Amino acid sequence: MASIQFIGGEKGGVGKSLLSRVIAQYLIDHGQPFLGFDSDRSHGALLRFYADYASPVVIDRYESLDRLVEAALEVPGRRILVDLAAQTHAPLVKWMEDSGLLALAEEAEISLRYWHVMDNGRDAVDLLARWLDRFAGTWPLVLVRNQLRGEDFDLLERSGEQARALAAGAQLMTLPRLHEAAMTRIDARSTSFWAAAYGEREISGLGLLEKQRVKVWLAKVYGELARVGL
Repeated sequence: MASIQFIGGEKGGVGKSLLSRVIAQYLIDHGQPFLGFDSDRSHGALLRFYADYASPVVIDRYESLDRLVEAALEVPGRRILVDLAAQTHAPLVKWMEDSGLLALAEEAEISLRYWHVMDNGRDAVDLLARWLDRFAGTWPLVLVRNQLRGEDFDLLERSGEQARALAAGAQLMTLPRLHEAAMTRIDARSTSFWAAAYGEREISGLGLLEKQRVKVWLAKVYGELARVGL
């Protein structure tokens, strides 16, 4: 079955693009065909780190968004990975509603899934609540708690929104923390996670133990991705 994976959360800076990059690397490392679409016109992470696998998508143009569905149907079993920039939820939902996307996807046997990436702040909880109000039980959800943007998610748990999401069939995953210095060097050199973990120091800028920490981190993330399934 073809699938379209929307990586969102609406709030800026919660780690949507980071998750998109990790999923892209996971699919590459596991030999799974995919095509990425990047909606960030100024700082597109997929276009920057995985340019051979990514194309731009313009969220407020229907003909551009239509390409997501067409691409999903072109190659059987191919994953379509969509990195959603902040504040793109409204035009995306408008396109979905006008196009009857949820019904069309069921008819065409296209799997749709939304990855809601969260930090540990109140805004992220409120945005999750709004998403659940509109889509709970109709659009499969993966709730992603990004520990690189805060390790204490007590506010989310006490809010009841995590429990509401799980009761509606959502999956829960954790994006574990990576040592900040390693992530900073990876981003500064625009290297893929594979190059960071296995490339020469001249390429990655990472020392032996930093590379090892990236490998350990990737293994943890890959375990989480395998658990929720792609």
